[in-house]
Amino acid sequence: MSKTYYDPSDLRKFGKITEWSEELGEKFFDYYGKVFEEGALSAREKALIALAVAHTEQCPYCIDAYTKDTLQRGITKEEMMEAIHVGAAIKSGATLVHGVQMMNKVNKLEM
Repeated sequence: MSKTYYDPSDLRKFGKITEWSEELGEKFFDYYGKVFEEGALSAREKALIALAVAHTEQCPYCIDAYTKDTLQRGITKEEMMEAIHVGAAIKSGATLVHGVQMMNKVNKLEM
C-alpha cells in the first residue's frame, strides 16, 4: 500500500484533540454533537450536507467519515454524488462571483 500524507488511522485520533486544550476541545465536541442532533433538519439531511462540505473543504478525514456515515444511514450513491455536485456548484459559483471584484478593480485602474 502506498504511503500518503494523510494517514487514515489519524481519523480515529480526532478525540485526542482535547489532550492539549481540554476546555476548548470539550467545548468543540459539545458544539459538534449539538449541531448533528435532530432538529429542523434530519440527521440524514445533515449527513448529506456534511458530506458535501467535506468535499468542498477537501478534508480526506471528513470525506471518509461522512461517506461511511451516509452509507450507514441508507443514503444512496446517487444521492451522495448529487450532494457533492451541489457543493461543487456552490464552490465554483462563489469563486466566479468574486470575479466581479476583479472586474471592478480593473475598471477603476483603467480610468
